[in-house]
Amino acid sequence: MRIRTAGVVAVLGLALAASGCGGSDSDKPAAKESAKAAGGKLVIWADDKRAAALKPFAEEFGKENGVTVEVQAVSKDLQTNFVTASQQGSGPDVVVGAHDWIGNMVQNGAIDPVQLPAEQKSAFNETAIKAVTFNGQLYGVPYATENVALLRNTALAPEAPKTIEELVQTGKKLKAEKKAQEILCLQSGQNGDAYHVYPLYTSAGGYLFGTTANGDYDPKDLGVGKPESIAAFQKIAKLGEKGDGALKRSITPENSIASFGAKKCAFLVSGPWAIAEAKKAGIKYDISPVPGFAGGKEAQPFVGVQAFYVAAKGKNKALAQEFATNYVTKPELAVALYRAEPRPPALTAAFDQVKGEDPDLAKFSEAGKNGQVLPAIPAMAAIWDPFGKAEAAVIGGADPAKTITAAGKTIAGQIK
Repeated sequence: MRIRTAGVVAVLGLALAASGCGGSDSDKPAAKESAKAAGGKLVIWADDKRAAALKPFAEEFGKENGVTVEVQAVSKDLQTNFVTASQQGSGPDVVVGAHDWIGNMVQNGAIDPVQLPAEQKSAFNETAIKAVTFNGQLYGVPYATENVALLRNTALAPEAPKTIEELVQTGKKLKAEKKAQEILCLQSGQNGDAYHVYPLYTSAGGYLFGTTANGDYDPKDLGVGKPESIAAFQKIAKLGEKGDGALKRSITPENSIASFGAKKCAFLVSGPWAIAEAKKAGIKYDISPVPGFAGGKEAQPFVGVQAFYVAAKGKNKALAQEFATNYVTKPELAVALYRAEPRPPALTAAFDQVKGEDPDLAKFSEAGKNGQVLPAIPAMAAIWDPFGKAEAAVIGGADPAKTITAAGKTIAGQIK
């Protein structure tokens, strides 16, 4: 999850399709009959890396069920293309993507709930199950979790900073000694990046949405623009270009990880996707939680989940349910997806299988254990662009109170 954008399909408010059948062995004959009636084909959409990892398992599933399984790689705008294709009746049977797509896909009538018995649910990370639960129903089968953490070059910074102030102090010293060019690599760019700055925002007391009595995010309780967010942005401003210089618009999604790999910064806020670059560059690194402000709250990153979804308008819905509930739940599939793009597996058995060979997994999980599940409610789509642009403006020196208050009004207007 390198960066989020506001390019989400508009909510159309279509009625939800009825839930597909469950995944017990007794359902398999029905799934096969459904497949035959639909031409004996199951179509799965995923991005390039995951599509490649899925193909051998898809072929095995096809052989077991007497059907053809096509895994199609969609390299750009997967969510948008899926919802559009679903409305046109030309979409896949199964799609793989982030959990925060759920609210949009549900309101567009694009996905069905999935039926996982309690025994199968208990095999997954609890946070992952929570993330794919929307309006009290399970809408996806999770396979991986992800969150940002602090990566540091241990040759330059042997000890993990306990606070962001300590990090800034170390970064300034390294700059003065010509050992680094930047205090911190945390991507912003000209449009900001709410995802990566969120741990600092929460540590300073900011929030996006309140919660209802049952713990769901409440779009009616918008935190952006309220006093808590103003206080948070005032602290973020002090880290900006007219303050300590730790946050800069010149650190972008395109160069933040590369700058760490080039030893231009000792500290990088990023996710598991940054590890390959660090290893390629031969950097000795360690991973720890993103530090919060001294005297502030704990810095809480977003916790995201990658999952499999059953298309509501797919041609082979019964077979898609069978694949999601009784095949995606296999540890060997989760491990294969991990090897394609290392993210901590959501399935406990798969996580236990790979953690011994990859100590980074446990460290990322530890950094995200008290994180906040990334909101999947449709209102979240209104957050990314105004919040990010407000962040970038404040980093550049704009007035924090005026800027985030204006962003809050924009967001509230879009939610209504």
